[in-house]
Amino acid sequence: MTRGTLRSVLILGATSDIAAAIARQYAALHYDLVLAAREPGRLSKLAGELEAAHGVGIRICRVDVLEMDGHTAFIDALAPLPDITICAVGLLEPQASLIANPVRTRLMMETNYLAPALLLAEIAERMEARGSGTIVGISSVAGDRGRASNFIYGSAKAGFSTFLSGMRARLSRTPVRVITVKPGFVATRMTADLRTPAFLTAQPDEVARAIVRAVRGGRDVIYVRPLWRLVMAVVGLVPEMIFKKIRF
Repeated sequence: MTRGTLRSVLILGATSDIAAAIARQYAALHYDLVLAAREPGRLSKLAGELEAAHGVGIRICRVDVLEMDGHTAFIDALAPLPDITICAVGLLEPQASLIANPVRTRLMMETNYLAPALLLAEIAERMEARGSGTIVGISSVAGDRGRASNFIYGSAKAGFSTFLSGMRARLSRTPVRVITVKPGFVATRMTADLRTPAFLTAQPDEVARAIVRAVRGGRDVIYVRPLWRLVMAVVGLVPEMIFKKIRF
């Protein structure tokens, strides 16, 4: 990987549609990339495309965030630690398939909260010791309030958002930044079976551009489509007596 300047981005969960869009955005800005995923073989085509188009250095790594005992070794092997870490790790399944399946429920919770939180916490410590760095965690508006239709996924994202918020507060007097991204609906393979309103549904490139702007700017929490901030503020004001009767 070329190291003329310290301009490098680590993307966790790099096989997702959103992650690929982020990689394209940063490659176009001439950042070196570290693409990390559980199935690194799926990243070869993307890496070749970006190397040919932009001449950036790209490294492909295997990481399964659920293998939590391996986090330290993974971070050690990165050397040097990239300037920006973006966590696009996530798992979404129909809640109906989870209610009677505690194994899948645990997997949902660990994938969306526990495992990425532990990995990012260790990366944050390394960045703090180095004296620089930015962490971006992709969470969800589903974590803003538990809904009957997806409270398992939402509870994990709520935990992840709270974790990012707390880590941001802890690191606020250091040069390390922590950014929370709440995309709302995004048109990806993961949501292909869902019917979502067009005016609230972002494209992966839109999410990627919002992340680049957030890293450059000073915002801590971003809703990719600003309307989501208003929507979730209204949802948060609905009294519990009424909210629990709403099926959405």
